[in-house]
Amino acid sequence: MMVAVEVMTGSLFHVNVEEDNAKVADLKRAIAAQQKLPFDRMILLLGDGCCTSDDDDDLTLDECGIHDNGSRIYLFFTPIDDGSSDDFIFTWSEAF
Repeated sequence: MMVAVEVMTGSLFHVNVEEDNAKVADLKRAIAAQQKLPFDRMILLLGDGCCTSDDDDDLTLDECGIHDNGSRIYLFFTPIDDGSSDDFIFTWSEAF
């Protein structure tokens, strides 16, 4: 399955996930390996408009609305814990 991934810095790349019943974790691993990005900090905004958490890693891509050729995923990262007390809040506007 070929999926387009857009990092919010504006870069776009395609990643191939081999399995027919690929899970969110499989997609994260494929992105991490191909782009040399930290697997454990990835947040994916999926085709059905939901963001992933660690609890979603066992969902299949099909369950999340991701299909071969034509699906686009948006990639975010959790902030690095530097000991500061600043909170990170991610909201999704329904205007999109």
